[in-house]
Amino acid sequence: MLPQVVSGLIHPSNISTPIRYFCKKAKFLQANVESIDLDQQLVTIQRSFDNKVHTLEYDYLVLSLGGKSNYFKNVNLKNHSFSMKSIEDAIAVKNHIILMLEHAAQTGNYELQKTLLTFVVVGGGFAGVETISEINHFVRQSISKFYKSINPKNVNVILISSKDRILPEINEELANTALRFLEKEGITVLKNSRATDAGEEFVLLNNGEKISCATLVWTGGITMKKVVSELKCEHGDNGRVKVDETLKIVNRDNVFALGDCALIPDISTNGIYPSTAQHAIREGKIIAENLKILFDSKNQLKKFSFNSMGIMAIIGNRMGIATISGHDISGIMAWSIWRFYYLSKIPTFGKKIKVFVDWSIDFLLPRDVTLIGTIKKKQIHGIHITDKIPSIKEQLSMKF
Repeated sequence: MLPQVVSGLIHPSNISTPIRYFCKKAKFLQANVESIDLDQQLVTIQRSFDNKVHTLEYDYLVLSLGGKSNYFKNVNLKNHSFSMKSIEDAIAVKNHIILMLEHAAQTGNYELQKTLLTFVVVGGGFAGVETISEINHFVRQSISKFYKSINPKNVNVILISSKDRILPEINEELANTALRFLEKEGITVLKNSRATDAGEEFVLLNNGEKISCATLVWTGGITMKKVVSELKCEHGDNGRVKVDETLKIVNRDNVFALGDCALIPDISTNGIYPSTAQHAIREGKIIAENLKILFDSKNQLKKFSFNSMGIMAIIGNRMGIATISGHDISGIMAWSIWRFYYLSKIPTFGKKIKVFVDWSIDFLLPRDVTLIGTIKKKQIHGIHITDKIPSIKEQLSMKF
């Protein structure tokens, strides 16, 4: 749902729920995980507000650290693009787009305006397609409603896919339906293309083409964070940790892993399970059940097995695509199914209502072009915080 934050369709706070809401009977520590010692059963954390480092002991450990954007070791691509991994990323992209519109509205330089109004997204998967479609809708609607001095013909919205098609996760016929719709909406799709370099006002492709742009969004895959890649355990594709059917890390009886950081075997296909939110939700439930089995001193752990209900995406205003139980769906029906499904997965009733209201307002009013401002991290130096944090073992003996 991050692309809908970028386009102003959804308020960012309406799709984010505090972790403390789910941890009312547990000890929650907001900190960065610096390292994990699987042999000594220790986790080293660094608090974000004062940078103090602490070490926690554990009896059982669950890894759900996710991944980070994969720039293929290209520093320029990393430094001159926006990622789409968090609420903060989505807000930053929206703010930047609004700034580009403001600058474009004030310049009389045609070439500069073309650069300011060129928006490029790298990645032809679901994240890239949903992001480019929301950016396209937001930019074109905002210009028609609020930026009358901008010539809409100067807008250039580009999607770059490294493959010979978009949406490789679905069958080619449905992907072509999505492609035709994107092109009809004014989006240029460059297939068999890779971004090899970037600067403040350009992105360079593998065929030598140089695109002048001031906005580059990167959705070109993920890689593992350093804390995961440095774990002393077996690693597989893209640095993910190998787990068995019970989601335990191979040769580690008290450590589980799920989500993007786990390489989970699919015995039925001799392959691996995809890293999707749909799978991660089920993985979390299996790990919770297996932890309870271990706490109760039972031996037979549950094995992870999951058949995907389908895959779907919103690719434009009242336009979606979906494959559900082997059936391909497109148009307003797929769009409606997407909304119903994701609304059902929002954790709290209050948040469900807020998102539903956001979606309903969109039928009546244009998207909000308010510039929220720059997000800055700030350290807190004037507050005394006790350095002593009890270990996990000590915490388990406490009464909450």
